[in-house]
Amino acid sequence: MNEPNTPVPPLSPLLTGLKGTCPRCGEGKLFHNFLTLNPRCTHCGLDFTFIDAGDGPAVFVTLIGGFIVLGLALWTELTYEPPIWVHIILFFPLTVLICGGLLRPLKGWLIAMQYKHKAEQGRLENQ
Repeated sequence: MNEPNTPVPPLSPLLTGLKGTCPRCGEGKLFHNFLTLNPRCTHCGLDFTFIDAGDGPAVFVTLIGGFIVLGLALWTELTYEPPIWVHIILFFPLTVLICGGLLRPLKGWLIAMQYKHKAEQGRLENQ
């Protein structure tokens, strides 16, 4: 296990985020469950309390997933004109799969970007 202050070469936020690994060492696991974060890295000991992804991952998932699913639903409607139950049978599971599949990698990527750019909550200078 590395010491918490050991310098580590910079890693790609995209790769570490998509893999769900520690943004500093790229070895330890970032997630405990599907979306629950570990309290610290099991490999290098980085404390993950600085992490605040907020609603960012959900916003990106909504925009990307909505674009894909609604585009396909519109194309299906204009091309085949199926009954509404066909849309429900096709696009409800597709929505769950796309949104569920995108949420964890996007959350990991945003956390890795937050670590790389040392983003933190804003403070006022004159307080």
